Amino acid sequence: MKKTILLTAFLLFFAIAQAQQVETDKKSLVLDDVVKKEQIEEKEPIPYPLLTESDIFMKRRIWRVIDLRERMNYPLYYPIELLQTRKSFIQALIGGIEKDKITAYDTDSDEFTSEISLADILAKFDAADREITRKNMDDRDTTYVVKGEINWGEVQELLVKEDWFFDKRHSRLYVRILGICPIRVYNKELRTNGEEEEDIEGELLRRQLFWIYYPDARKLLANTPCYLGGDGLAQLSFDDLFQSRRFSSYISAVSNAQGNRRVISYTRTGIEAMLESQRIENELMNFESDLWEY
Repeated sequence: MKKTILLTAFLLFFAIAQAQQVETDKKSLVLDDVVKKEQIEEKEPIPYPLLTESDIFMKRRIWRVIDLRERMNYPLYYPIELLQTRKSFIQALIGGIEKDKITAYDTDSDEFTSEISLADILAKFDAADREITRKNMDDRDTTYVVKGEINWGEVQELLVKEDWFFDKRHSRLYVRILGICPIRVYNKELRTNGEEEEDIEGELLRRQLFWIYYPDARKLLANTPCYLGGDGLAQLSFDDLFQSRRFSSYISAVSNAQGNRRVISYTRTGIEAMLESQRIENELMNFESDLWEY
């Protein structure tokens, strides 16, 4: 009987805690700042230069990984909890998907061939609501709905798909981001213990969550500020951050005669993979300067 009472009290406390967690997503009832910040909220993305197929002299497609735990990438990673005045990159994306501002695509392909719902994304986060049945004080079955919660800190990497090309109309090298895929990095194994499911520490897992088509997401990202630190006034939008290339990353795959071959498929160690990634990066950077004569 005592165990039943304690279990019921715990579940009630857990439900209250979950309800309080949802409350943090509400907007403030007062101006929680010295001024109302509207510049980024009303900002339009900077349009791309006019480009035709005949203008492209060279084009190369690469995939790169952004490790959000690197200091330079902190503006994309933090905060890892829900705040009123700030959002991380993954929080901005999930909010846009929830409000139908952007479309999420399945990770079965990076060519944006099929859409994915918010419910499917929450399932990949292991954050879907679930029902638990317990005995109450009258020895009757009572079903509780445990609200799922996203662990924002588990999104530790971004996979970026982009095209590098030389535009002979403007005589310069450009890069266009085509898609971004958040990656969940976590330790988890599922052990079945009777009717209970118990999570234990296990092998490090990396799971691609969804793809977004970056050109369609630019409006949302241009209206979402990211915090760069310092005096608190240095704010850019997420679109500004990506367009100005203010992030640290490494190349993980490149299109070539062998297909979209991953770097680790033809290098033996991690050091060799990083050196090969840097070699490809330097090759892209040097291509433009090598076209000029002095």
